[in-house]
Amino acid sequence: MRITFNYCNFKEGSVNFSDRKNIDVQMMKLRVLVFVFAWLAVDYFFFTAVRTVTDDYIIYGLYWLFDVVVVGTALVGFVQKRRALVTRAVTVFLLTFLSKLVTGILLLGADVARQFTGAHSRSVWITGGLLVFSLVLIVLLLMILRQSRHHYKIHRTTISFPDLPEAFDGFTITQLSDIHSGSFTSAKGVQKGIDLVKAQQSDMIVFTGDLVNNAAVEMEPWITTFAQMNARYGMFSILGNHDYGDYIAWESQEAKSQNMVRLKEIHKEMGFRLLLNESVTIKKGDASIGLIGVENWGKGNFHRYGDLNKAIAGVVHEPLRILLSHDPSHWDAVVADYEPLIHLTLSGHTHGMQFGFEFMGVRWSPSKYIYERWAGLYEQLGRYLYVNRGFGFLGLRGRLGVWAEISVITLKRG
Repeated sequence: MRITFNYCNFKEGSVNFSDRKNIDVQMMKLRVLVFVFAWLAVDYFFFTAVRTVTDDYIIYGLYWLFDVVVVGTALVGFVQKRRALVTRAVTVFLLTFLSKLVTGILLLGADVARQFTGAHSRSVWITGGLLVFSLVLIVLLLMILRQSRHHYKIHRTTISFPDLPEAFDGFTITQLSDIHSGSFTSAKGVQKGIDLVKAQQSDMIVFTGDLVNNAAVEMEPWITTFAQMNARYGMFSILGNHDYGDYIAWESQEAKSQNMVRLKEIHKEMGFRLLLNESVTIKKGDASIGLIGVENWGKGNFHRYGDLNKAIAGVVHEPLRILLSHDPSHWDAVVADYEPLIHLTLSGHTHGMQFGFEFMGVRWSPSKYIYERWAGLYEQLGRYLYVNRGFGFLGLRGRLGVWAEISVITLKRG
């Protein structure tokens, strides 16, 4: 086995994606609007249950004041760029919304049943019981959230490519993304995930960004744990938006620069080859494929440090090319139409918002209102994107329904 590193440096070209961006913005606004109307409808219907059990206007006022405070807190945090404040507000919002939604469905069922029993009004006892149930449900969700931080799920995906060299038929890649070591508190929980990665015995391991929340020091206690991983054809990594230290105030620009130097050293100490707008050729016998790694490139207010033209230069003649790019919006805006063809892109970033459900092929998460491609495998004209749900967690102190992910991707010829 031999790995050749290619350092590329030619002029970045321009990619016209303004029309697609405008469409994406309009679709996102429409989805957000639909969600807001759904939230208001659920909230008002739940309020009718409160009115059934009490006529106290002070309680009515407190009910709506709670909503105003939660939404107001989120808006203040957004304006002041206080991510932790936004996340806490969104967590409270999601938990209460889910509780009200489930309780509302049960309440609607009771209303429908009432039509067949001849009752002219809701039962105060049944309605009150449902309100107590909603409070119990919130407590239960909080418990699940806490216990699910290291509930890892292995997602196995097989993708076939006619361009794949025969020697790579059956080649396996384990993908990790969004470690966010600054959120870790349980060594046992993290080790559980590393043991699962090691058990896959994949040919190659890749990490698609966000090693830390803000600073390299967050990863120091976990270096030896992650250094336990290894793969026959190497371990490769890229940077995510959180890795640049852009979200906290530094005492000086030099301190921020030194933080980045240390972060790059940590990747090496863990055994990863950090790809900074560059490519590597992975050889297996006489055959080879190209692996490309770009720095973060995201839509909206996320930085665009990625330089795909520079990164791909050394592997343009390889029969199959795989790209590591942290933010899946890069695929929509640039990669999906890029020439030469990039066969497979591996991303992360969304976390699936660490909240939603995936059951029997049905998937939903609030993340879909921001990212059309928020988890799993997507295909467009023979070009594939896989979005990892993330290894760690950030903001929301755990996960509900969208569990931490270890991706195992098998390449097949055909």
